[in-house]
Amino acid sequence: MYRIGIDVGGTFTDFTLVNEQTGGVAFHKVPSTPHDPSEAIERGIADLLRDHAIRPDEIGHIGHGTTVATNLIIERKGAPCGLITTRGFRDVLELARQTRPHLYDYTVVKPPPLVPRMWRKEVGERLLADGSVREPLDEGDVRRAALALRDAGVESVAICFLHAYRNPAHERRARDIVREVMPDVYVSVSSEVLPEFREYERLSTTAMNASIGPRMQLYLHRFLDRVAQMGIAVEPLTIHSNGGLMSVETVRSFPVRTCLSGPAAGVVGAAEVGRVAGFWNLVTFDVGGTSTDVSLIVDGQPVFTSNRTVAGYPVKTPMIDIHVIGAGGGSIAWLDEVGSLKVGPHSAGAVPGPVAYGRGGIEPTITDAQITLHRLNPVALLKGAMAVDESSARRIIAQDVAAPLGLTTEAAADGIVRIANANMSRAIRSVSTERGYDLSEFALFAFGGAGPLHAMDVARECGIPVVVVPREPGTMCARGMLLTDISFDFVESEIAPVDQASWVRVCARLSGLRAQAQDWLGREGVAPGQCRYVAMVDARYVGQNFEVQVPIAVLDAPDLAAFESGFHQAHLREYGYNVPDRTIEIINCRVRAIGQVVRAAQSKIPPATTRAAPIARRAVYFGAVDGWVESGIYDRDTLGAGVEIDGPAVIEEMSSTTVIAARQSARVDDFGNLIVRIA
Repeated sequence: MYRIGIDVGGTFTDFTLVNEQTGGVAFHKVPSTPHDPSEAIERGIADLLRDHAIRPDEIGHIGHGTTVATNLIIERKGAPCGLITTRGFRDVLELARQTRPHLYDYTVVKPPPLVPRMWRKEVGERLLADGSVREPLDEGDVRRAALALRDAGVESVAICFLHAYRNPAHERRARDIVREVMPDVYVSVSSEVLPEFREYERLSTTAMNASIGPRMQLYLHRFLDRVAQMGIAVEPLTIHSNGGLMSVETVRSFPVRTCLSGPAAGVVGAAEVGRVAGFWNLVTFDVGGTSTDVSLIVDGQPVFTSNRTVAGYPVKTPMIDIHVIGAGGGSIAWLDEVGSLKVGPHSAGAVPGPVAYGRGGIEPTITDAQITLHRLNPVALLKGAMAVDESSARRIIAQDVAAPLGLTTEAAADGIVRIANANMSRAIRSVSTERGYDLSEFALFAFGGAGPLHAMDVARECGIPVVVVPREPGTMCARGMLLTDISFDFVESEIAPVDQASWVRVCARLSGLRAQAQDWLGREGVAPGQCRYVAMVDARYVGQNFEVQVPIAVLDAPDLAAFESGFHQAHLREYGYNVPDRTIEIINCRVRAIGQVVRAAQSKIPPATTRAAPIARRAVYFGAVDGWVESGIYDRDTLGAGVEIDGPAVIEEMSSTTVIAARQSARVDDFGNLIVRIA
């Protein structure tokens, strides 16, 4: 049987194919089709079946990550959405939080509300903070609101009542009434999407879930139809933002959990590949065509968060802590109003793409700069499958960047790359040194189509001593789909100071969450012997606004003393101090359901029998100091384990290119990873 991992990116859709019997791995890329992402998926799977003589019934697993939800949010192309909420709270979406991260920047504009005010309807009902009913639900109000939204033509409805995380009864009854009045509408209920306190974040997350739900369902319908028409019987699984897989049915109910679907797979894959290679502390560095995604792996485990924004909107669901910036191969270089050179965040994307691709691009990009500097092959990419036009790249950089700034074409192209490197380095520091981590204790794990192009420069700038480049780094996110388990997070709020009485309630909530998790894994088809559960409690010192997560070592018998000790340690690690005699306040209880699946094994590569020999040589530009340097060009597929290559050198493969400067050296380990030591 065969297993396929798929990552739908903004520029390319990547595939990894694994033979379960032999452990053989194959990689593939096709251009993405933004108008219908499932079209590129179908084309790529068909290529794999044809090229490797595989029958559709031999496919036993498909794991897939997608940027569809993220793009719907960023481009604000969600479905027309209505809101039904407690009387007096219709404007919570616009009031938001009174935080001003860009207090003096008048160019920063708040994103428009996910639901227009005319489609935000109030109804009579009120719950107290303990979940008791102060005012019963006015079912007539709900019915009138549903009729008004139906007449307005909305395609989805979010329902969010005050304190519904404590008692979901009113929301569930309102949902039933809405479905009676609007049987075809998509309904999103806050007590199911996010049963946590903090009204604004809960409302924002629920509204976002409702907004992207109908479009996500359409994409999933097309995707499943295309897979079924190819004769593949297995139902694809989708990776979500916490790095786990879930079924299509779960994605339909909670599409908001796929906001960082593809990037999360890359982090999970990096953790597994790094562990096998002997690197437990990693900075993941994923540079694609549109964005750069960075994250931390500490002691072999990704760092998680439940508080972040996507395109300016709060999304409060458990997810891997990934920092995203608009810097990728397709990022456009431009001059601002005072003539300063900028790079990104806007991108040429897959269509029209960089100028050198010859698909109608008319603006200089990072890829055009890399081709001009010969760091990328100036003739063809993807091992010759994709021709590029160096002369067009040089012309657009000379015309739009070099001439206005009075620079040579090489200096302008180098400036574009250096600015991109600086932006990427800043993103890495934001998830590491700004949080108290010492980068000299980490390795940079570079992947994505453009990650290894920038990795050595970025590592040197950040003080990271080692760079790890996995095999076929451009398809690492697709490979990560085959290295992850089925999982989902369950949460309930329990707000109380820590004492024996509240700890009894915490234990009861954790037990209830475990039961929910067990039921969900059963519905996902996971055998009991493959089920695992991880518990955590969010807590803070009384008077604080934000929490830290404390792992619960023994879910069957949570120990209060161990929790208190763990909280003080977690607070010290997160904030640099703790106050052992101060009262701890519990906020949320969490249980992660994990269904262990058969992972694609990492196979070793044959040892080298001869020294590495370049397949060609070409002049590569290495900055103003070194200039153009004659460099060896190597085919990575011919490099056996144990081979060492001294820079300057360029190592090419189907999905990516690795650039090694002078005074740097690379070694191929037993699993085919490039280990580069930074001078």
